[in-house]
Amino acid sequence: MRELSLHILDLVQNSIEAGADTVTLEIIEDMPMDTLMIRVTDNGRGMDETTCQKVRDPFVTTRTTRHVGLGLPLIDMSTKRCGGYLAITSTLGCGTVIEALYQHSHLDRPPLGKIVETIQSIIIANPTLHFSYYHTVNQSAFALTTQELSEILDGIPLTQPDVLVWLNEYLTQHIMNLYN
Repeated sequence: MRELSLHILDLVQNSIEAGADTVTLEIIEDMPMDTLMIRVTDNGRGMDETTCQKVRDPFVTTRTTRHVGLGLPLIDMSTKRCGGYLAITSTLGCGTVIEALYQHSHLDRPPLGKIVETIQSIIIANPTLHFSYYHTVNQSAFALTTQELSEILDGIPLTQPDVLVWLNEYLTQHIMNLYN
């Protein structure tokens, strides 16, 4: 995939398909350590140890709609190509944590991409999902949770057009501020 945001979308979709109703996305960019970490944590059905070891194989998938699963093998390959790793920790019945680490400055590291649109897509497409987004760049941090947004909006749906415009502007402003 050309952008890390597409990997993120795939990882969150995997969580939802695994029955998660709570998903946390963390992006941690540490320039002095030259690392970029993406961590997706969910409370889905989890995987046993055998399945957890096999999911990096593109011909292993738990989906019934197709016989291949390319998401995890592609991000695994991408991290290794960029001096990093993919770690998968899962407990059957409790959930999964996927951690992808990249060397931030690596020439082959894909760009983060359209993270604002990715976050919006996750929120809009999954209105009942308890979604948390944390993004840190060095010492600057930004956090957003759908629970907090819902409380502020007091019954106004997150998919309402004016809310979508505001959300786009809010995310764009705060993410840009992380890099300044």
